[in-house]
Amino acid sequence: MPPAANPVSSCCSAPDLPSDISAEISTAVLLGTLAGHAGKALVFYYDGRDVKPSYHVTEVKSGRFHALDCGANPENWDETFIQLWDIVEESHGHMPVAKFLAIMRKVSNVMPFHPDAKLTFEVSDGVAPMQLYKADDIAMDTTTVRVRLNPRPSSCKPRDRWLEQQPSSCCVPRAG
Repeated sequence: MPPAANPVSSCCSAPDLPSDISAEISTAVLLGTLAGHAGKALVFYYDGRDVKPSYHVTEVKSGRFHALDCGANPENWDETFIQLWDIVEESHGHMPVAKFLAIMRKVSNVMPFHPDAKLTFEVSDGVAPMQLYKADDIAMDTTTVRVRLNPRPSSCKPRDRWLEQQPSSCCVPRAG
């Protein structure tokens, strides 16, 4: 699958780097988008390839985080972690959207998801260390829903807030 365009890219953003966190798909957006496609296969795309058809959702975590950023500012956010085990086993095809939604529904009955929760995917093949990803795009065809995952980079929240307040030279009209 070729990389999809960033749904909220601006004229100044690098193609695979969202200009801000709003470019990420939240837990509610993922679940809401999948709701109408229960009969389709759910494929996660990362590191230039699709997950193996025998992947498992091995853990789902939901929590509220309290932290201090590097400027000693308090930070609070809700986050949902979905752990994918990208393995080869006897395959019956990629997981149906309906099965993924049933897993998420079962989890939400025990610990409800905050609708605006940041969404993080933890992906490993069981040998390599787990890597963190964010969902940037959802594409559909008649048989498949494909969720594009990109690495979750670290950031400096005070710098991010400062940059959000700065005019961008390519997007601001020039005088003269």
